[in-house]
Amino acid sequence: MVTPGLLLEGTWTHPAGATLHAVRSPFSGETLGEVVISELADVDSALASAVKGAQVWRRTPAHQRSAILLEAARIADTRSEELAQTISSEMGKSIREARGEASRAGEIIRLSAFEGSQRYGESLPLDANLGTGFDKLGFTVPEPVGVVVAITPFNYPSLLVLHKVAPALAAGNAVVLKPALSAPLTAIALVQCFLDAGLPPGVLGLVNGPGSTLGTALVSDARVNKVSFTGSTAVGERITQIAGIKKLSLELGASSPVIVSKNADLEQAAHSISLGGYVNAGQVCIAAQRIIVERAIEDDFVALLKEKVEAITVGNPLDDDTMVGTLITEAEAIRVEKAIEGVVADGANLVTGGQRDRTMVAPAIISNVSADHSFAQTELFGPAVSITTAKDYQHALELANNSPYGLGAGVFTHDHDESTQAIREIDAGVVHINWTPLWRADLMPYGGIKSSGIGKEGVRTTVNEMTNWKTVIMHSRV
Repeated sequence: MVTPGLLLEGTWTHPAGATLHAVRSPFSGETLGEVVISELADVDSALASAVKGAQVWRRTPAHQRSAILLEAARIADTRSEELAQTISSEMGKSIREARGEASRAGEIIRLSAFEGSQRYGESLPLDANLGTGFDKLGFTVPEPVGVVVAITPFNYPSLLVLHKVAPALAAGNAVVLKPALSAPLTAIALVQCFLDAGLPPGVLGLVNGPGSTLGTALVSDARVNKVSFTGSTAVGERITQIAGIKKLSLELGASSPVIVSKNADLEQAAHSISLGGYVNAGQVCIAAQRIIVERAIEDDFVALLKEKVEAITVGNPLDDDTMVGTLITEAEAIRVEKAIEGVVADGANLVTGGQRDRTMVAPAIISNVSADHSFAQTELFGPAVSITTAKDYQHALELANNSPYGLGAGVFTHDHDESTQAIREIDAGVVHINWTPLWRADLMPYGGIKSSGIGKEGVRTTVNEMTNWKTVIMHSRV
């Protein structure tokens, strides 16, 4: 059994007497590995190492940084199946989904390498300013921000690590990574790809431990120039209070609405929602959670969706036939089970599913859910969707915006006017027409508004957010 230590100065270290944390399969309960739990002193060492690494890396030419990242991408490609097995085993994601996630690892690193080496500044038309002639030249120059802290969740342990780490490295920054303690083995495997590719010591560090102590220490440290966090809105709000003056990217909670108009292709809508509501056992911030259906077609739509949801296979994540695996812990499965029981007790209808077997919950549909019920308003992070009735399309838009969140939204309609209205009026960072919010291209800007976060991800956007743009003015005596 491998016991990764702390990653400091490019070397895995295992301090004497360190506390170990066992990483267990949420399906079988077997121990998959152990990781060293970092102490606050280790955080200090990791940041000190990153400060030195940042100075080395920012002085490394972009073509050399790109070459190392491209080699890391090649290595990640060769380890794709191993990575998929780790993802599936440690967080309970079906192996078919885990393979899809792992297959994108090399591509994200390659895209980052390109974007990080192709940052173009701009010339400034200073002579357009009153009182200035041709005696000055102005332009902008990109520079790395310095030390980036990346804090990642368990649900996409490869994608969400790489969407922070790869662009940060590509832009010339040093990174200290703190992955979720419930799924750290994938992050460790990815970090090893960068080390094996020749990343200089100190440029990438890793610490494991609880966010309440380690996360707080990392975020509040003055040596940190940028924090990139994905997690709950409550923790994101706490970060804004303690971070001090530094750049923040916060990808937070959601309860994403999906409107099904009377002008929709109901078969397409049911198919998409049967995926978007249940992929990764619903443990996705952009899961299709709040389904808002026009009254005129609700019965037909629910019948179609019920048929498709009941065909979803639930079981051992490592079986090729499994479509939905486990939740991350039994406590999470119990929480989702009780949430379903609670909304039904309040008058909603359990159309199908909701039964729990240890860490697994049968994909559920709950109809007749009041728009302001907590089951619809609070991020569920489980394999269930709520269905709320809208009187008409305008009412559906109003219900879609009836949320403190604004990460993603989906609208099913083949009416051009309705599509245009949705794009203009729905308060969300990403709006999908004729698909659910659960779709993302690695190159596109991605992020929410309102309580769903600050800033955007997506490789090009992330590289830019992890860059400082310096304005240079050259004065002459002409």
